Amino acid sequence: MTRVGAYEAKTRLSELLKRATNGERIVVTKHGVPVAELGPVAKSEKVQPKEAIDALKSFRKGHRLNGMSIRELIEKGRR
Repeated sequence: MTRVGAYEAKTRLSELLKRATNGERIVVTKHGVPVAELGPVAKSEKVQPKEAIDALKSFRKGHRLNGMSIRELIEKGRR
């Protein structure tokens, strides 16, 4: 893992971001102490709209408001 000082990271940020995009992890240090890490963002799986709707419908089947309105629940949550 590459270590880079904070000043160098500031002056070469676009280059470091490009390297992080390519999968490299870079530790940013301040006075030799690691303070941050640059790296690629974990890829999230895209959920298809139909799958999301089906999941919401399934969730809704097992959860009821017990006669309360959404407004009442909001107000209850504020207390």
